Amino acid sequence: MTKPSRRGAIAQVVSTTVGLLGSTGLDAFAAQLPCADPAAGELLGTVPLSRTGAPEQPYGVKFGGRGLDARLITDLSRIESGRLITSNPQAFVRTECPALAARHRGPWQIRTSGPLRQEGSLTAGELLKSARPMGAHLFECAGNNNPANFGLMSVAEWDGVPLTDVLSKLERDAGADAVLVSGVDPDVPSSTGSTAGASWVIPLSSLDRLGAFLAVRMNGEPLPLDHGRPVRLAVPGWYGCAWIKWVNEMRLVGTGEPATSQMKEFAGRTHQSARHDLARDYIAPEIEAAAVPIRVERRRTAAGIDYRIVGIVWGGRRPVDRLAIRFGADGPWTPFSICPAPASSATWSLWEFKWQPERPGTHAIFLRVPDTSVPQRRLDAGYYMREVTI
Repeated sequence: MTKPSRRGAIAQVVSTTVGLLGSTGLDAFAAQLPCADPAAGELLGTVPLSRTGAPEQPYGVKFGGRGLDARLITDLSRIESGRLITSNPQAFVRTECPALAARHRGPWQIRTSGPLRQEGSLTAGELLKSARPMGAHLFECAGNNNPANFGLMSVAEWDGVPLTDVLSKLERDAGADAVLVSGVDPDVPSSTGSTAGASWVIPLSSLDRLGAFLAVRMNGEPLPLDHGRPVRLAVPGWYGCAWIKWVNEMRLVGTGEPATSQMKEFAGRTHQSARHDLARDYIAPEIEAAAVPIRVERRRTAAGIDYRIVGIVWGGRRPVDRLAIRFGADGPWTPFSICPAPASSATWSLWEFKWQPERPGTHAIFLRVPDTSVPQRRLDAGYYMREVTI
């Protein structure tokens, strides 16, 4: 008999004891795990991920209808190390460009109002002149509920102007503690129940922490029409419902500002417990820590057939470097490290897990963050569960 390797010994201990560990034990145990071996062997192909009853939807083309009903899905299975940015044609679309914005000619005006010494406006051209790189940021639809892919999210590199810079140039009077950002909305009625009206109220006190900005370029190019040309709001770490497109107004508001129709519609999707009357009562639509498998690779190695589950992790106020995985609703949780550890939660990061299925058939894959202090409501609810048939 040969002496088992340290990696093999740890794997054996994990498989026999992790089911007995509570959440705190999982977190402490995961910290001791080494990184998995990088993908090795000959890639034989991938095994499709799905979910029972999920409809097939095309990638990279608009479908579903017009206006508020238009959709374009990003194919997450194609994400590779070193290619984490989504190209503009492949970036997801939740609402297509309204005719009013598409037909606009001349300078694009953004009206500024509220408790100001003088109401006025600024133009998209002025923003372009002072725009600078704002980094790569993930944006995800709060209604990203397509279990066939969960492709209503993408990552792009943005150029723009911090919202704090824009507001600092306005001569404000007392009485404002938030800014209402509004945009043009499609004039085509929705057949799926979406409510017209695109606006969100952001507390002034949170702008520095959020790093919100007015975006004018996407991946080095002018914003595509369906992504808000010429100006869209970007709020890193918040769901796309707050990333207002075709921005045409910024209004400073006080504590009594009513909630907008946009905030009310997305209340359930952003984990609000009730629909309130005032904007100040709404919990910020922050994207909490989340993870999802994006493909299962089948490889031939010296030891035989090897399966690698590849996925992405994103969201949260700080990067997550450990996950736990289980197969089936009652299976044991197995913790593993994400290597290399993500440096930021502003985008998605890849992870992989080496897997030897115990049996043929359909396997449900669940994920969680072992550190229970990390908010992860969608993971706790099994929202991003996917299935694979071996």
